[in-house]
Amino acid sequence: MTEAAKAVLASLERDQRARAGWAWSDAESQTERRRWFYTPTDHGGLTVNAMTPGQYQRTMVLVATGLSEAGYVTVATIMGLENALDRTEGFASTFARDRGRDPGMYYLRIFGTPGEAVWGWRFGGHHVSLNNLVVDGALVSSTPCFLGADPATAPLLGATSLRPLGAVEDLGRSLVRSLDDAQRSLAVLTPRAPVDVVGANRSRISSGDRVVPLGDLFRGRFADPGLAHAMDAAHEANESYYGITPADHDAVELTAAPRGVPASSLGAEQRELLLAVLNCYTGRVPEELIAREAARYAGPLLDEVHFAWAGGLAPGDACYYRLQGPRLLVEYDNTQRMANHAHSVWRDPEGDFGTDVLAAHHTAHHA
Repeated sequence: MTEAAKAVLASLERDQRARAGWAWSDAESQTERRRWFYTPTDHGGLTVNAMTPGQYQRTMVLVATGLSEAGYVTVATIMGLENALDRTEGFASTFARDRGRDPGMYYLRIFGTPGEAVWGWRFGGHHVSLNNLVVDGALVSSTPCFLGADPATAPLLGATSLRPLGAVEDLGRSLVRSLDDAQRSLAVLTPRAPVDVVGANRSRISSGDRVVPLGDLFRGRFADPGLAHAMDAAHEANESYYGITPADHDAVELTAAPRGVPASSLGAEQRELLLAVLNCYTGRVPEELIAREAARYAGPLLDEVHFAWAGGLAPGDACYYRLQGPRLLVEYDNTQRMANHAHSVWRDPEGDFGTDVLAAHHTAHHA
C-alpha cells in the first residue's frame, strides 16, 4: 500500500499533487479526512478523469491494496454502473455539470507522507467511499466503508442479471425469513424501510441519528435553487411513495442499546447466516486481514451483535437491515428507484477513521 501510494504521488504533476496530496498535521486536513460522501458530489481530491491513463492505473493499484479481490471487483463494477445509470436517466446533464453520471468522477486524496509513522488515504465517488489509515506500517482502519449500486439489478444477455450487492441483500433476507415468530417480533422494527441508511455520511455516529434528506448528503447546498429543490423533492417523494411515518423514523433511529434480535437468541444455522451477512462487510478488506476482522465477532463475541430489519420480507420488496454491536454498525438499504438502488455501509462507531488507534499512538509517542 505504501509503495503504491508513493508511485501515484511520484507520477503526478505539481497542480495534480496539490489536489491529491494533503499534509497530515494541520487541522484543516484532519477535518477533511473525516468528511466523506456517497452521493455524486465533490468528494475532495484529484479525480481519475483528471489523470493520465498511467496515473489512473496507479490509483487503481492503490485502491486494490485496500480491498480483497471480491471487494475490488465490486468497486470496479460500481464505478462502471455510472454508464448504465446515465442511460437510465436519458444521458441528462445533472448536478450542475456536463455529465452528471460520470465514471471519471472518483476522487483520490492522500493524507500525510506514505511510509511515515501515520498516513492515510481516501478514494470515493458515487456509491464508493473507502477510508484507510496506516499506523506504524499496518493498515489499522478501513471504515467508514460504503458501497452502493444503482441499478441494484440490471439485465444481462442470456436472461440473467447483474447484481453487485445481490448476495448482501439476499443473505439478510434469508436471515430474517429464518426467524421464528418470537425472534421476528424483536428483529422487525417496522414494515416500511427507511429511504436510506440511517447513519448517512455523518463523521461520527450518535444515538438519535435519523435518515438525512438527500439534499444534505452533498458537499454544501446547491447554488442553483432549482437543483436544491429537486433534491429535497426527491427525498419527500420517496418517503411519500412508501408511506413513511414519524413512527417509522422513531422505530429505525440509531440507539446506544442495539435494537433487534441478539445473536445469543439465534440457533446454530441462523448464527452461520448472520456471520455470512457480516462477512459481506468485513470481507472487503485485503485477504490477509479478513481473518483479523472476522475474529472480532468470533464465538461468544458474536452474542452481542443484534440483527434488525425494516420493510418487506419477499424478494424484491423494499428493505433495510442493520447489524449493531460493540465496535460495529452495518447498514443495508434498498428502497430508492422502486427498490432498485442499494446502499451498504460498514462502520466502527468508536474507531471510524482510526480515531481510537490515533489516540493510543499519540499517547505512546507524544505524551
